[in-house]
Amino acid sequence: MAKLPPFAVLLRELPTHRTFDVSPELVGEWLRGMPMRDVLGAPVDDPNAGHGHADLELYTSEGSGSLHVFATGTFKGDLTVACSRCVEPMKIPIDERLMVTFMPKSEMPADEDDAPAPEAEGAEVPAEDLDLFAYEGEHVDLEPLFREQFVLAIPYAPLCREDCKGLCPQCGIDRNSATCACEKPIDPRLAVLKNLKLPS
Repeated sequence: MAKLPPFAVLLRELPTHRTFDVSPELVGEWLRGMPMRDVLGAPVDDPNAGHGHADLELYTSEGSGSLHVFATGTFKGDLTVACSRCVEPMKIPIDERLMVTFMPKSEMPADEDDAPAPEAEGAEVPAEDLDLFAYEGEHVDLEPLFREQFVLAIPYAPLCREDCKGLCPQCGIDRNSATCACEKPIDPRLAVLKNLKLPS
């Protein structure tokens, strides 16, 4: 039998209670390519990339002749990215309640681009089942669910603190910890006025 992925649960073992730990190495790998992570220049196996811990109840429900798997519980952890102003490392905490549904891949709603015609029959997805993941074969793989928790936790412009002063745009010094003698550049549209002499 083929080796199962590290976060896989066999359908025949359901219902079950499981806990999972996500290592910093995995967090670094999952967040590779994201600007606020890559700017740190940290290696993929960075021990400070973050971590996660999931505590889940997994159970099944027969639906339309197929097996739907439900996972409910908590996901806690943190991840490290760069502040969008000073580019220093900062931790973002994660503390989420999870309520997700795993459906056979063949039943997953189609993307809009390749959605069937309105008259075609498709799987009906209740409004409450907004968090959907596909599974194939005899197990569900929770890795996409865990990876999503880290990716969605990163704000568009993370800040180490609300009053972060950021970097000097001229010399690059961190204005939170030091000061510089740089003068604010003159608006080029107003530069011509600098040498203007007014009549006395």
